[in-house]
Amino acid sequence: MTEQIPSVGRLVHYRLSADDAAQINRRRTTGHSIAERMKYGDDPQLKAWPAGAQAHIGNDAREGDTVPMLIVKCWGDTATSSVNGQAFLDGNDVLWVTSAAVGEGPRTWSWPPRA
Repeated sequence: MTEQIPSVGRLVHYRLSADDAAQINRRRTTGHSIAERMKYGDDPQLKAWPAGAQAHIGNDAREGDTVPMLIVKCWGDTATSSVNGQAFLDGNDVLWVTSAAVGEGPRTWSWPPRA
């Protein structure tokens, strides 16, 4: 079987690194937290959540979690080329991944297994 070459528009698996997980979890909030902050809408002394603001909400991300990633840029035309992509998270947000190498460890991508 011929090796697959990554190309724009292909879906691959991406494994989160500890830094990825920390970045994702740091920017997320909860529905309860938003509701509490909306109560203080007109009080300039309190940090209010403005009506209509978009929040990043989702399950905690952890190092090693595997998520689908859409390739948006390839850095070469070989089976081992690094890629940029949009990783789809277990929530309402995505993670922009840059220069990820093919592999099996954290911060790498691989082809999904065939069923």
